[in-house]
Amino acid sequence: MTRETVRIAMNGVTGRMGYRQHLVRSILALREQGGLALDDGTVLWPEPILLGRREHVLREIARRHGLEHVSTDLDAVLADPTVDVYFDAQVTSAREEALRKAIAAGKHVYTEKPTATGLDGALELARLAHARGVRHGVVQDKLFLPGLLKLRRLVDGGFFGRILSVRGEFGYWVFEGDWQEAQRPSWNYRAEDGGGIVADMFPHWEYVLRELFGRVTSVQALTATHIPRRRDERGRPYDATADDAAYGVFELDGGAVAQINSSWAVRVHRDELVEFQVDGTEGSAVAGLRGCRAQHRSATPRPVWDPDVPAGDVFRDQWQDVPDNGTFDNAFKVQWELFLKHVHAGTPYRWDLLAGARGVQLAELGLKSAAEGRRVEVPEVTL
Repeated sequence: MTRETVRIAMNGVTGRMGYRQHLVRSILALREQGGLALDDGTVLWPEPILLGRREHVLREIARRHGLEHVSTDLDAVLADPTVDVYFDAQVTSAREEALRKAIAAGKHVYTEKPTATGLDGALELARLAHARGVRHGVVQDKLFLPGLLKLRRLVDGGFFGRILSVRGEFGYWVFEGDWQEAQRPSWNYRAEDGGGIVADMFPHWEYVLRELFGRVTSVQALTATHIPRRRDERGRPYDATADDAAYGVFELDGGAVAQINSSWAVRVHRDELVEFQVDGTEGSAVAGLRGCRAQHRSATPRPVWDPDVPAGDVFRDQWQDVPDNGTFDNAFKVQWELFLKHVHAGTPYRWDLLAGARGVQLAELGLKSAAEGRRVEVPEVTL
């Protein structure tokens, strides 16, 4: 057995996602299991370098987890020839420039999304990485969630027959910050800082729809800023200039229609924070983060509309749970493992910067649709 160290500069680990999902539940979890074992007998040992602007916070995280390497100098870290991978979980507005520097330095890059604030910048990143010959990946974590893996199993098995429609509900109430602290950072609600639920969530919907049901061919969106005034991390009031809700209709290649509501101003009355209902000629299913329930054509009851009497059926009880049939690891960790294998051995990897650019494109066109009040075609993007 050969142990090979992979040094990873992790920028943005002081944020919620960068810390919890990428550092603790992915990279540190890999270290706790002894590294990433490959088929050729190699064990990849990830060694994180904590990178950011607030040195005292980085050092506290390093102390808490027994890590050695901390830096606030991006250029110096990228100039270090022993650094193999650059990871970015910063605020969106700072991401594109940092990724450009990392690619120019010859580092493999792995990044949260959106990869840039506009399609031109996102495509340029993909072209630069391709020309530089570095390996590149974009986080598309929802594909690896247990609920969506079960849903994909049904799709791949032909359970639905011809898929007719997909309906998605995502969101929860994000506190305004006055009498309860907000669960999300204030920049999410400022358009000038790259905030907005369209910029945040439409890239997710692009890859979920493409990979499970077909690529998006058109989008029609309505956006809203339901909560126009919020308070930031220091309790100071500010104007919310970004959308906090989006109501989208997406036409898919093959004829299915997807409707997805995304909102940070909705109170949850469903089993999970995100749910997708898929209806097809042969069956239907509802999938969330972890669970998935299905109802086949042969087991579909005969509902009768009668508003004059109480409903006699408990509709949820008429569906069957889709079994796990396996063990599901953390979705972020699973994708990190696939990317590190790709870096080491060049194994196939399709969730790259071009895939990230498609997500940016859908967000951009969604905002255009909302601004112009019309349906917008979504052309395929290429290098």
